[in-house]
Amino acid sequence: MGKMIRLYTRQNDKTLRQLERDGRIINHRAYVEMHFGDIAPLFMESYDWFTKEAAKMLPKPEDVHAPIWCSISKDNCLKPIPGTVVYVLEVPEDKVIYFDDVKWDYVLNRIYLPNNDKDAAAYKKHLKEIGVSNSFEFFEGRYKGMYPEEVAKIRESWKRAFRIDKWTIFNVCGNIWEIRKEWVRKIVHPGEEIPDDTDLIEG
Repeated sequence: MGKMIRLYTRQNDKTLRQLERDGRIINHRAYVEMHFGDIAPLFMESYDWFTKEAAKMLPKPEDVHAPIWCSISKDNCLKPIPGTVVYVLEVPEDKVIYFDDVKWDYVLNRIYLPNNDKDAAAYKKHLKEIGVSNSFEFFEGRYKGMYPEEVAKIRESWKRAFRIDKWTIFNVCGNIWEIRKEWVRKIVHPGEEIPDDTDLIEG
């Protein structure tokens, strides 16, 4: 057996029935849309991009249409609140795609993700030279549809979200395509403590 990775993820407690019925939990695009409500149209393009790019690195099951994101430490995991549970998982390392949650904000906001500080300064200068104040305007602002080459450049930059430059429990997240029943080490309900990262959990 390969290396196992401890992950933590808070999910709606309705997933408990899915886990019992199917032996696995998968996410659906509609669930993500429901989570965001009225602002969903602003963010779904970014989530769809993430799903497509992540699937190139780790093929997803055909019935999966959205990712499941996990914390790599209990110290950066959302605590269970009413209507939710936290799944403590041990997942095979080859089933996890790591990404930088700080960089993800650039994707979510549909702006250029610079390679480094020098690149950020150069891109800022580039925008000024073409008279654009914010690269988001290429997607939703007054320049929408006018600069396809700029949109392509921004989309290409987003791939850097999968590059981990600095590994901390607060910026690194793990993406998985499903939660299999055999990966669940503990289910934490509201009011219960999430076990520490190094705790041995009886299966």
